[in-house]
Amino acid sequence: MTIRTAQMEDIDAITAVETECFPPAEAATREEFAERLKYYKDHFWLMFNEGHLVAFVDGMVSNQKDLTDEMYEKADLHEEQGDWQMIFGVNTIPAYRRCGLAEQLLKRAIADAKAQGRKGLVLTCKDKLIHYYAKFGFENEGVLESTHGDVVWNKMRLTF
Repeated sequence: MTIRTAQMEDIDAITAVETECFPPAEAATREEFAERLKYYKDHFWLMFNEGHLVAFVDGMVSNQKDLTDEMYEKADLHEEQGDWQMIFGVNTIPAYRRCGLAEQLLKRAIADAKAQGRKGLVLTCKDKLIHYYAKFGFENEGVLESTHGDVVWNKMRLTF
């Protein structure tokens, strides 16, 4: 398995993995990924098995302390020198789940954010994943005011 950041050429593979991992109401589109890659391709951590993308983590950087729905839609809100690394998606295709790949990618994203001098990372998750992110040091700050995907999201923060 190899980990690297993204290039625009990865867009089809990224979109395919996202489609496999999230329901349509929650999944980012190819067009949204094109914008994200344009503004913050170095904040995509991709994991490949023999040249095939099997998992990735992505998100913009912001000086805003909280992740908002608007961030998913407007990649140009990315602030490369921002304080907080937002995590929009933690994706692993079903055939590769429960092998520790997401853990490896999250640890890499955390290490990179720390090395870049960020204050920490912020992500959202459903109730069933609160305990998973807690093992990395993320703390639950309660339910987020969000309409993304018409589901309930919990705001999780890891502060350095």
